[in-house]
Amino acid sequence: MVSNRCKMAVKEEMRKLGLHFIVVDLGEVEIMENISTEQRAQLKTGLLSSGLELMDDSRAILIEKINNVITEMVHYSDELPHMNYSNYISEKLNYDYTYLSNIFSEVKGITIQQFIIVNKIERVKELLLYDELNLTEISYKLHYSSVAHLSNQFKKVTGLSPSHFKQMKEKRRIPIEEIGL
Repeated sequence: MVSNRCKMAVKEEMRKLGLHFIVVDLGEVEIMENISTEQRAQLKTGLLSSGLELMDDSRAILIEKINNVITEMVHYSDELPHMNYSNYISEKLNYDYTYLSNIFSEVKGITIQQFIIVNKIERVKELLLYDELNLTEISYKLHYSSVAHLSNQFKKVTGLSPSHFKQMKEKRRIPIEEIGL
């Protein structure tokens, strides 16, 4: 789950089945009662009809949690953490970063760092399209060492300079849900 709309869909499916949830958060749900095999199957079907997936595999769940921490950090926080991303992710998930990194790379085929960069570039695109901040402000907001560093990374990922991207008539962004797929 990467948006409030996803959370609402999950809550609705839970209500349909008469399940009482304690927490519905990005990537996880905590319910009050034990869930039967039949309820689990119905929940899985209901979620699939909303474009969501019920995850059973512990590795897949951990990958989803990493994805959610990064998405939340880059796209939904007013400011990125002032600590090393690896420490931030490790602290949020209570796992050793090397372990997280190895599983993520093995399953996703890219490193966590590459995934963060792709997310940051998508955030840059979004901020450029909003046209509320200039490139220097965006660079500062997303903790780039300089505008040149942001511009180089942007061009490496998109093939365009930030200014050229902004001038394009067809301003295409990748939906958050599709980053890294």
